[in-house]
Amino acid sequence: MNKRAVVVVDLQNEYLPTGKLALAGIHEALDNAARVIADARTNGDLVIHIRHESTAPNAPFFTPGTDAVQIHATVAPAHGEPVIVKNFPNAFLKTNLKALLDEQGIAAVTVIGAMSHMCIDATTRAASDFGYTTTVVHDACATRDLEFGGQTVPAVQVHTALMSALAFAYASVLSTDDYLAG
Repeated sequence: MNKRAVVVVDLQNEYLPTGKLALAGIHEALDNAARVIADARTNGDLVIHIRHESTAPNAPFFTPGTDAVQIHATVAPAHGEPVIVKNFPNAFLKTNLKALLDEQGIAAVTVIGAMSHMCIDATTRAASDFGYTTTVVHDACATRDLEFGGQTVPAVQVHTALMSALAFAYASVLSTDDYLAG
């Protein structure tokens, strides 16, 4: 029984430049995520794909049934890999993610995907809180500029702050190269 899983969070078309929530560095994150996924498949690790769909009426983004909610072809699920649809930033909230990990005897979780400041943050913290040894591959994740109080925080700073916070208490945070070398 495999003890490690890669959780691929929300690498969906909505985050491309053609989508409604374009992310800085999304193409680089997709390429690195594809490397992490290929390594997991080679090693026989469980790969779980998470796909976000909005439940709000007239949802402005992640609208069910649209191309925007589809997982990007670069990281498309292989035959038999689970795909979990979520409706909240935390991929564990009101989904069967924890049950699936526990059924498979998973002890360690690697988190990749989007957005660093939202779903990666929430899912990583939950994984750690549930007792999984948690890793985030930072360059296989992407985010966007944020605004608050009339100030814009560039995506690179948002990403750096979130990865720093996760590394402080919730996860090992590694580059793709370091993760694959480990």
